[in-house]
Amino acid sequence: MDLTWDQLRTLIIVRESRTALAAAKVLGREQSSVQKQLDILNRNFQSLTGELLVVKQGRGRDFLFTPTGLEVVERAKATFAYWLQGIADSRRRLGSTLTVGTTEFTLGFLGRVWEQVAPQLLEREVELKVVHVRTRDFWQRLDSNQVDLLCGGLAADAAAERVTSEYDFLEWHREGLALLTNLPVRELATRSVGFERLRSLPLVVPSRGVITDFVERWYGPDFRSRLRIAAEIDDIYYGLALLRSGMTYGCMLCARSLGEAAVDGRLPTSDDFRLIDFADDFDPMLQLVSGVFARKGERETYDASHPLNILWEAFRDEAASGRPLPL
Repeated sequence: MDLTWDQLRTLIIVRESRTALAAAKVLGREQSSVQKQLDILNRNFQSLTGELLVVKQGRGRDFLFTPTGLEVVERAKATFAYWLQGIADSRRRLGSTLTVGTTEFTLGFLGRVWEQVAPQLLEREVELKVVHVRTRDFWQRLDSNQVDLLCGGLAADAAAERVTSEYDFLEWHREGLALLTNLPVRELATRSVGFERLRSLPLVVPSRGVITDFVERWYGPDFRSRLRIAAEIDDIYYGLALLRSGMTYGCMLCARSLGEAAVDGRLPTSDDFRLIDFADDFDPMLQLVSGVFARKGERETYDASHPLNILWEAFRDEAASGRPLPL
């Protein structure tokens, strides 16, 4: 069959873009070139199967894909994905590319560690890719080989020494949660809030993520019906802005170090902000445990000079240094 990778790529882009003109813009070529490739594909597949792949419905209208066309597009996409994954795996084994996922607040930790290993890895022309990963996407990104290492945190039992057995994990920090509040002292005069008291407070909570994991383990998956949710946020900066604006009065759940940074002026702050601790009557008692995650046993398949192991050891040295977390 007279079939090329470029023709298959064009077919996929036409399917996603709907028209030859839109596909031409994506591909950076003339519309006539796209149409010519579609004509060749149609001719070949009609000879082979008796059916066209795409049918042009008129000027400016979307292409109509036949059942054969839809099947070929799906098989082509799967083939491209398989090849690209194979290339990525090869680059990973050779150590020419290293992809690290971080949350917003662990990026500084990665930057500090990278300074230690950058001269050595850059000399070997190792390419570092940094990907912003939200906590809710952690395991999917790692399991699907989209990243080689993850920097972030999870909710773990304060009494448990081992955080996870599913992944290689290097711990560097543990801390509890706190409430950052703009409520007047007359409405919340206490220095700590317990399990029952938290139910009655207007809360600012993330819609998903590690903080939500705390709340779900304490109050169940239906915690929104058991707590007084004043606002749900996507990130801490929006929560800080919400409290500063006075549009919402309440308590934002956050890592204690972030709350301290906001009160001390190291994050966008307000003179009205106060920090309230959690009491010790929550069951289970949980901590936010931060560190580095890798796929189970993968590092052992490489020697010590592989970039993945070099970076891991640099993280280990930084964690042992006891230096405070960068914000």
